[in-house]
Amino acid sequence: MSNNKENNVNKPRSMTAGARNVLRSNDSTSLWNCTLSPGWTQDESEVLRKALMKFGVGNWAKIIESGCLPGKTNAQMNLQLQRLLGQQSTAEFAGLHIDPKVIGEKNSKIQGPHIKRKNNCIVNTGDKLSRDKLRARVMSNKEEYELPEEVWKNIELPKVKDPLMLLEGKKEEMRKLKTELEKVQAKIQQLRQAQPARVQELQSQIEVARSPSPSAPDSPALSV
Repeated sequence: MSNNKENNVNKPRSMTAGARNVLRSNDSTSLWNCTLSPGWTQDESEVLRKALMKFGVGNWAKIIESGCLPGKTNAQMNLQLQRLLGQQSTAEFAGLHIDPKVIGEKNSKIQGPHIKRKNNCIVNTGDKLSRDKLRARVMSNKEEYELPEEVWKNIELPKVKDPLMLLEGKKEEMRKLKTELEKVQAKIQQLRQAQPARVQELQSQIEVARSPSPSAPDSPALSV
């Protein structure tokens, strides 16, 4: 994380047992929830979270090999990792067995005019870290956030036995969404036919709302 973030968040105490390095459902901090990348469900995001704890951040080959997230690519998982961490930079956690939501929850509390976000992820606007500084940052994060080996080794991941069944389920979900969309479009068309004047009025109101407000003609110019 950047120096700006370190100035805004207190570092956690040493966590020898790893209990404080995992966000649990009964934690008050667990009210925070990351956003989802396109194509991700909340359940899939939770599976990725556990897979990252088990295999380490960025170990996409092991995650794909495990079969817990069939169909997900390296790029897709990396984008959702950023959402879980709440920051775009992931290099400082490379290979670490951490709960990304612990980092994300802390990042969600960081405020200030110097903090820039994209998709709710903090964007690093500072200089790129040198190789030595990045290595030091990884070691620091390992000491503070990494789970004990006996914890991450025993994490159980779901296995999708039949990827074709999963794809069929997604297709069925898409069919249902398409049906709902068609119903909404049909209702809109019925409204246009039954109340054309009302539809025209609503469209006019939308256009007025979108148009910029005219400046007051008699407003005095601001002196510089």
